[in-house]
Amino acid sequence: MALEITDATFEETVLKSEKPVMVDFWAAWCGPCRMVGPIIDELSNEYDGKAVVGKVDVDANQEFAAKYGVRNIPTVLVFQNGEVVGRQVGVAPKNAYAEALDALL
Repeated sequence: MALEITDATFEETVLKSEKPVMVDFWAAWCGPCRMVGPIIDELSNEYDGKAVVGKVDVDANQEFAAKYGVRNIPTVLVFQNGEVVGRQVGVAPKNAYAEALDALL
């Protein structure tokens, strides 16, 4: 399962990570988010130890969604060294997310 990231843990988990980080900004009521969710969970298992893969529920955690301009969900951001290096808005195939991480490993 993907790591649950909150406003309280975002800085430590994402911005200070020495590994690449993929963050899925989602909400329970969002249909397309439910399509992306299982992909994010799979990637979390496949990249365990190599990258951090997590999810932010935008209904409960709005601070960083607003900071990074997340206006539509699902939005998946990829971070390296605390900087956004990739952005995917909407549903994409699993390999699109995997390639974003592979490029940083």
